[in-house]
Amino acid sequence: MSTSVSTAGKSPSKKMTIGTLAVMNIVAVVSLRGLPAEAEYGLSSIFYYVFAALVFLVPVSLVAAELATGWPEKGGVFRWVGEAFGPRLAFVAMFMLWTEVTVWFPTALTFAAVSLAFVGPDQQWDQALSANKEFVLAIVLGIYWLATFIAFKGVATFARVAKWGGIIGTIIPAIILIVLGFAYLFSGQTPQISLSAATAIPDFSNFSNIVLAASIFLFYAGMEMNAIHVQEIDNPTRNYPIAIILAAVGTVLIFVLGTLAIAFVVPQSSISLTQGLLMAYNDMFHWAGLDWLGPVIAIALAVGVLAGVVTWVAGPSTGLLSVAKAGYLPQWWQRTNKNGMATHILLVQASIVTLLAILFVVLPSVQAAYQILSQLTVILYLIMYLLMFAAAIRLRYSQPNRKRPYRIPGGNAGMWILAGAGFLGSLLAFVFSFIPPDQISVGSPQTYVGILVVMAAFFVACPFVIYAVKKDSWRSTESDFAPFTWQQTAQAAAKPAAPSTPSAS
Repeated sequence: MSTSVSTAGKSPSKKMTIGTLAVMNIVAVVSLRGLPAEAEYGLSSIFYYVFAALVFLVPVSLVAAELATGWPEKGGVFRWVGEAFGPRLAFVAMFMLWTEVTVWFPTALTFAAVSLAFVGPDQQWDQALSANKEFVLAIVLGIYWLATFIAFKGVATFARVAKWGGIIGTIIPAIILIVLGFAYLFSGQTPQISLSAATAIPDFSNFSNIVLAASIFLFYAGMEMNAIHVQEIDNPTRNYPIAIILAAVGTVLIFVLGTLAIAFVVPQSSISLTQGLLMAYNDMFHWAGLDWLGPVIAIALAVGVLAGVVTWVAGPSTGLLSVAKAGYLPQWWQRTNKNGMATHILLVQASIVTLLAILFVVLPSVQAAYQILSQLTVILYLIMYLLMFAAAIRLRYSQPNRKRPYRIPGGNAGMWILAGAGFLGSLLAFVFSFIPPDQISVGSPQTYVGILVVMAAFFVACPFVIYAVKKDSWRSTESDFAPFTWQQTAQAAAKPAAPSTPSAS
């Protein structure tokens, strides 16, 4: 979620370098837990990664840069969509972001639970434990409520948890995964996938094979988080796109090489959406004679996920609190504790996570529940992105003279091409997200689609209902949310003209 950061008073010597901004974006986006889903595609996964980068990653990054610099006031995506389409759809976009993160927690923590299951000495027993629904449910709920308690303590407390989590739980494991996977290949071992050039082209005749790959769009979600820093880089018109290209290339390389490393070692028939990454590490460590590293990497991966969850428990809730105080949610939702944390929003979020996590017990397998929640996350997040891309195009016409420190080149045509590609790519992934995948058992396909449709419709309807019943009394006297530009214009036009003062003769 983008947040406004004032850069007033910063000296030129503190300007951010291209490399720094590129690394920040890579760290914000890269996660390893989804790689097994794409490893099933072998070499053809490269196509999906590159395609998603071109029609989603780059458009998100550059469109968010223009929006963040043109409208730097508090609000992020709520501000951007509200400037273009008004507060109703702005509230929908903000609600989708908060809800998407809430739905994401059970899937992220499932990965952490599976990681913790692999710290034992017996891999066969570890695999059985990681597939145990009661174990997964207990870990998800226990860790999430602990993270919520930590969030209540304020930013200083959970910031310390997150500081090293990304390095320990993502960067180092990614390097180990790629190095060992390609060492396995170059040592003469037989890869588990075909390396024929023909296999690099996806099988478009089997439409269902594309469905699981739709989730790759969410791999790249989050690049908009650092768009606000475009004002902190010298010559943003030239240097920001360079930083974004470097970040995009680095992100794609990590995803492609990490996915191929898994595909080299783990047979396609053995790839599990929840266990695949740990199985790949264990197979690599056994081949390299480093079996003792299995439990270590399992703990490291769990630390990375848990650190991220602790951070995100508070982040979007803080954004929703700002919107609530602006008058879009009742006073009850605006309650904060002495640390300034949104206690009631956090409790509601934790309750929703608890209900969603129970799906792991109801559905036929952990993987089925994991896939449904993952796809629901994609659907909700993509709704927000559809609104963001549409808002960027509309604002080029409704506020053409607005100062934009970074502007997508090519005039309005350039915006149509870039934001249009992002919109169509998001729409494509949105449609595919409702189609049951063939790769895993999700029970009845009708039940799978029905659950997704009902849950998505429910979460989309919520902000419309809330907005329809909102009252002026909901606005907090403590709110510092600035009026939208069109509101300021209307207020200025409504003011009576000042009486003219006769000139002295």
